[in-house]
Amino acid sequence: MIHEIAAGLWRWTAPHPDWRPGAEPGSAADWEQDVGSVLYDTPGAAVFFDPLLPPEPEPFWQWADARVAGRPVAVLTTIGWHRRSRSAFVERYAASVSRAKSSLPSGVESIVLRGAGETLFWLPEHRTLIAGDRILGAPEGGLRLCPESWLRYLPSSLTQAGLRELLRPLLELPVERVLVSHGEPVLSGGEDALRRVISAP
Repeated sequence: MIHEIAAGLWRWTAPHPDWRPGAEPGSAADWEQDVGSVLYDTPGAAVFFDPLLPPEPEPFWQWADARVAGRPVAVLTTIGWHRRSRSAFVERYAASVSRAKSSLPSGVESIVLRGAGETLFWLPEHRTLIAGDRILGAPEGGLRLCPESWLRYLPSSLTQAGLRELLRPLLELPVERVLVSHGEPVLSGGEDALRRVISAP
């Protein structure tokens, strides 16, 4: 399902290829079956974030081709696990995959979470934050942090408390939307939603 979030900003969902039913709540395998991806359609480039192809890709490719329309394409991933369909997009569009600040398309800023293994992306035009595995949609609405089990592979020994500190500078941004990979996105009041999850005990 593809939704236009704002002019030139799209989000779609597709089934995660490694999802399994019945995962223990809070475990490393505990996530929703469908995950979100984003397309930011700018005058100079088409920028895909954590793109995941749906099971029947051809209708999606037709839609994406129309958005790309021969322009340069960038494919940006928030976290290594989200390179799922990256190679297919690179092959189709000869896309750039660099997250170096000097290589980012105009209108896209990166926020590296040192020790968390993730890079967030900020779109000032739309006051939109794009998150991978560290900020999730909460079942009751709003946002939540990932379970601590999702952090245990990191060499930094990061905890949820440490993650909150890494995320605290986000409160300086005028965030309206938070587009998450897991769970439902926050489409308004993003700054308040972030403040609640970052300031939680």
